[in-house]
Amino acid sequence: MNKTIVRAPFRADHVGSLLRPERIHTARKDFQSDKITAQELHQIETEEIKRIVDKQIKVGLQAVTDGEFRRRFWHTDFLEHLNGVEGYVPDYGFAFKGEETERYDVRVTGKVSFNPNHPHIKDFIEFKEVVGGRAVAKLTIPSPNQMFNAGIRNVDIYPDIEEYTKDIIQTYREAIKAFYEAGCRYLQLDDVYIAGLNASEIPFNDSGYSREELIDLALRVANGVLEDKPEDLIITTHLCRGNYRSKWAFEGSYAQIAPTLFAKEKVNGFFLEYDDDRSGDFGPLEYIPTGGPQVVLGVFTSKHGQLEDKETIKARVEEATKYVPLEQLCISPQCGFASTHHGNTLTEDEQWTKLKYIVDISKEIWG
Repeated sequence: MNKTIVRAPFRADHVGSLLRPERIHTARKDFQSDKITAQELHQIETEEIKRIVDKQIKVGLQAVTDGEFRRRFWHTDFLEHLNGVEGYVPDYGFAFKGEETERYDVRVTGKVSFNPNHPHIKDFIEFKEVVGGRAVAKLTIPSPNQMFNAGIRNVDIYPDIEEYTKDIIQTYREAIKAFYEAGCRYLQLDDVYIAGLNASEIPFNDSGYSREELIDLALRVANGVLEDKPEDLIITTHLCRGNYRSKWAFEGSYAQIAPTLFAKEKVNGFFLEYDDDRSGDFGPLEYIPTGGPQVVLGVFTSKHGQLEDKETIKARVEEATKYVPLEQLCISPQCGFASTHHGNTLTEDEQWTKLKYIVDISKEIWG
C-alpha cells in the first residue's frame, strides 16, 4: 500500500478557512470607520497570513491556505468580483439551524464573464510568495454551481438557463487558467449547492426543475469547467451542508447525488462532511470509482474544539474501507473553521490543537 501521497489532497488535509484573529477584526472595523487605509488593512492581513502559514506548517500540514483572511464570506468575495455580478444586502439572510445569517448575497446584473483583474489573483500570488515552497499553497473558491442558487440568476438578462450555464462554465474555465498561470497547483471548489441537492427540501432553490434535472445540470457544469484542465493542477470539491457560527443549514446523506456526481465528476478529490448524524453513512461512497478521486473523510468537526476519540476515528476510517480502498482515503475537518468572518465557536488554540491531532492520527493510520 502506498502510505504517502505526493500530490494533494493529502492524508491529513483541511478545508481552508481559519478563525480570524482579533487583530483582523479590529483592523476591519478601523478601515470601515476610516481610521486606517486600505493599504494598512492589507498589510495587517498579510502579517497575519504569514503567521498562520507558519502555524499550519508547524502542526505538520502539507497543504496550507491563507485562512481566507482577506474575505468576509467564503463565496461572495470571489463571486462579486466577476464581471456581471454584484454584492448586495437582501431583505433577509439564509436560514440556518437556530440562526439567520448576516444579510449579504450576490446577484447577476449583466452578462457574466471572468474579470482578468480579479483581486484574488494578486492575493494568491502574494500568498504563494509567503509560503515560499515550504508547503503546497492551496486556493479555495466557490464552485460554479453556487451561481445556480435562488435569486442570483437574472431572468431578464438570462431567460435561457442554457445560455447562463454556458457563460458560467466559460467564466470558471478562464478563472482556473488565470490561477494556474499565477502558480496555483491545488484548487478547491467549495459547494453547498450540490450538497443541498440531497436534502429532503432542496434549499436555496427557485428553479422549477426536478431534483434529477438539477443533479444532471450540476454535473454538466462541474465537468464543463474541469474539461482540459492542466494535468498537474489538482482540483477537489468540498460538499458542505452549511457552516455559519457553528450552525448548519440542512441535513441528508449524499445518497441522491452519489450515482451521478460521485461516479462521474472529474475532480481529483472529494472533501465530504461526516462529522455527525446529519451526514448519513458511508454507503454512497460505493459510487466512487476505485483508483479514482481521493476521498477526504471529514470525520472531525470544525464546529467545536473538543477532540474526537482517536479509536472512534480509526474505526470510522476502517468502516469507510468497505467502499473505498484505504490508499484512496484521507482525513480532515468536515468544513473550515470560519466560513465567514464571524468564525465558529472555538478558540484559536483549540483550532491548532485539532489540526495537529488530525496530522498525528493520519500518521498512525497510514504510517
